[in-house]
Parts: sequence; C-alpha cells; structure tokens
Amino acid sequence: MAAKRFAACFLRLVLISLLVAYSFSLPLNWRSLNLIKKVNRKGPYIGLITVFPPEETAFFQIGAFKPNQKHPSVDLSGRRFLVGKIHDKKVVYVRCGVGMMNAAAATQQMLDLFDILGIVHFGIAGNANNSLSIGDVTIPQQFSHTGIWDWLNSNRSLNYDEASLDFKRYINVPRGDNLLGHIGFRYEQFFSEYGKANTARPLFWANTTRQWLQVAANLKGIKLKQCLNSSVCLPQKPQLVVGLRGSTANIFVDNAAYRDFLFQTFRVSSVDMESSAVVMTSLSNGFPVIVIRGLSDLAGGQSGNNSIDTFGSLAAINACKVVVQFIKQLHLDTREPGFPRCIQP
Repeated sequence: MAAKRFAACFLRLVLISLLVAYSFSLPLNWRSLNLIKKVNRKGPYIGLITVFPPEETAFFQIGAFKPNQKHPSVDLSGRRFLVGKIHDKKVVYVRCGVGMMNAAAATQQMLDLFDILGIVHFGIAGNANNSLSIGDVTIPQQFSHTGIWDWLNSNRSLNYDEASLDFKRYINVPRGDNLLGHIGFRYEQFFSEYGKANTARPLFWANTTRQWLQVAANLKGIKLKQCLNSSVCLPQKPQLVVGLRGSTANIFVDNAAYRDFLFQTFRVSSVDMESSAVVMTSLSNGFPVIVIRGLSDLAGGQSGNNSIDTFGSLAAINACKVVVQFIKQLHLDTREPGFPRCIQP
C-alpha cells in the first residue's frame, strides 16, 4: 500500500513538473491566456491595426476610443493589445510596428487569439498619384506586394507577366555595362481557407472586402483637417478617395523615378510598408479587411525634403477621423445569417 501511495505521489510530482516546464515553454503565459479568455467572452470585436507611434498618437488624440474598464489591455509577444469601444462598437487595437513581417505577425496573432469580426488597418502612406494631394485619405480596393523581385543580370532575358524594371533606363554609365541589370516582379504565393490544403495560388492583387468598401464610399464628403496650426495649412481641402490601388514593400519610397515607375506600371496611388501584409493575412484566414491611409508625402515627387515630418501628423489624424466614422457606420449583427464573417478573396 505504501509503495502504491509513493508511486502515485511520485507520478503527480512528475506531471506537475512537466506542466510547469510546458507552461514556461509556451509563447503565451497562463495569465495572458486566461485574460484573453475573459476578453473574448465579451466579444466579438473589430480589430484595429496601426503601425508606429505618430499614428497611435493621432488615434488617441481623436478621443473616440474608450478603454474597457475591467480588462483594458493584454500584453502579448512584446505588443500591447488594447480593448475598448468606439461608438459602442467593441474593438481590439494594436500597434504592429514598421514593415511587412511585423504587420503579418500582429494580424495573425490578433486573428488567432481574439474573437475578431474583421480587420481595419490604418496609418499614413506616400502619395504616388499626381491627381491626389497631401492630406487626402485613400481607401484602396486592391493591394500588391511590389517588393518581391527576381534581381537579374543584364544578360538575362525578361519574361514576366506583371512587370519588370530595367535599370539601364535610369542609369547613365559612360563606360562599361550597367551591372545592376534588371528586376522582374513576382506573384505572391497565396494560401487560403478556401483553397486546397498546402497548395498556394499565384496572387498579384489582393482585394479588400467589397461590402466594407461600400460602407466607406458613403463617407465621401467627410470633413478632414487642412491646417496644422494658424500658419501652416494645405493649399486645398483634403478629400477621401475610395477604390484605387495601393503598393506595399519593405521600402520607404522617397524617389521620384521609382514613384513614377510604380504609378505608370501598376497604377498605384499610395505606397506603404504594411498594408499588403495585413490584407493578405486577413484574407488567407477568411476575414473581412479594409485599409485607410492618410497621404503624408509625395514619395519623392517633391523638390526638397520629404514632407512626412511636416504633414505626417495631419495625415494620421485625417486617417483616424475616417476610421472612427467608418466604425460608426459599420452595421455588425453577428446573429444575422448573412453576416460576412468570412469573405472569400
């Protein structure tokens, strides 16, 4: 009998040790998991994702976000997810960090762990379209990852369906060959809830959610900020534009020639470093997604210094104004059978 008791106690100690060791090996601690469970009981939520501190400052400056009094935040993997409401719509907000990897990681984490209805991504962007102006807000219907290249030697033939860029068109080499060669733009490999498992399909343009774009189109005419202060104003009133194209890459574009190439080749109106990653991650998981970006600069089309330092904060505030109004107008009834919880791209 004593031996059996000893064996049972020993087994319990082994199991407890294994559980403790396993808990320390998990990427999330038990406290965070328990807190997420409590937060999700009050869901579902609209997921809000912005990028870097000036955009976050603008978001809080608008004053529409009201934090949850009982569970205001959850810390995960170095990021702080804030729980609250905007116009009585429940939201979870996070600042993902600059670049496509940060954007995709934060989006996937939000979709995996929280009870999310869809993703609203917002921030600032460069303007690649001469018909738009700094301060305008764009809500594109399509995004492309224009930073996935084949960089080829100059003696390689170009045979790319979407586009290619030959550096010899831009470089004056007095002697010798252009050693930079040329690049061809590749398709993304897109995995989807709606596709065959472990099988990707080529994708160059990722579409944001049509139903949400229709809601956004009703916001045209929204009053946006024109002046930073009494002495610094934009020459014209900013406008909201819905339905254009956007470009994303891990490149901050501040070059007139490349800006013009992107617009002439792909007809993109905005350039940024995160949106395509957020859109593709959301669509891959079957969730609605929309992107709202304020135009902070001309992406190199200006003479002199980039205007992001001057008008970045204004562009961020204008984007946040549109975000708040979009959420206000978004009708979410999860009990309705036709509710678009999962949208096929």
